[in-house]
Amino acid sequence: MDTRWFQDFVTLAEVQNFTRAAEMRNVSQAAFSRRIQALEQWLGAKLIDRAAFPTRLTPAGERFRKVATGLMNQIADAKAEIGDAPSRNHVRIASTYALVSTRLPIWWPQWSEEGDITCSLEVGNVHDTVSAFNAGSADILIGFHQAAHPVQLDMARFDRHELGVEKVRPYASRALTDSDRLALPGTHAKPVPLLMYSPSGYFARVVDSAIEQSSQPLVGYRAFEAEMTDVLGDLASQGMGIAWLPDSSFVSGRLADLVPVGDGTWDVEVSIVAYRSRVNARGVVGRLWERICTAPDAL
Repeated sequence: MDTRWFQDFVTLAEVQNFTRAAEMRNVSQAAFSRRIQALEQWLGAKLIDRAAFPTRLTPAGERFRKVATGLMNQIADAKAEIGDAPSRNHVRIASTYALVSTRLPIWWPQWSEEGDITCSLEVGNVHDTVSAFNAGSADILIGFHQAAHPVQLDMARFDRHELGVEKVRPYASRALTDSDRLALPGTHAKPVPLLMYSPSGYFARVVDSAIEQSSQPLVGYRAFEAEMTDVLGDLASQGMGIAWLPDSSFVSGRLADLVPVGDGTWDVEVSIVAYRSRVNARGVVGRLWERICTAPDAL
């Protein structure tokens, strides 16, 4: 038995796709499939319903998922606590590109105080960071949350702390707003150029809902799609169209030439939330969590 099999299985259970799980585990799909089969043979039970799409667990797989997650957490905790001081004082944080490049550099000096806690980051989109956290690859998850589009976490297993609320607003460059290319809310004869999030991204659902639920229809065309906020913000700065950006995009002073448009018509609020597993008993994680929850003026 190889303990990597547990991590493989938990990752597959979270993402429900062999190809994506193999990519996250940095192995070929063929090797990943063999490891899942080896785990099934070792257990003497089928864990994956391979006739279903997307991939789902069998009843035995659902039962073993809880066991595997608990074992991975215990192994990680034991390794960290038995190791030397740097290992004992090290935490793993999973977060999105947008927050890692803007908010986290401001928060971390407060949370780590005099450097008694060290950190490594698991950076990705919302789906990947939640999957990594669920699979035990991170001690703390920090991400965006909206009640209409909740992240897929079993809240019976995790503690939750809200760090603040951000507005996600449509922005355009001053040059574009002053030109005749941007006549809001747009018409079928003259639609507005939109810089939108890739359909698989979390913000794509948030922004689409804001547009669909608005009392004023927005008539536009998707001039560009990207997963990362920074890309859409830079394109908006170049006058390529309207991009929906969270407040955190402006923390570092970037994108100063952008102005909000729409007078709040297509604005939407999202929370920034931190999570930790309730079964993670490592002392350093407890210390960090206390600091996260008590730090003043998070936003």
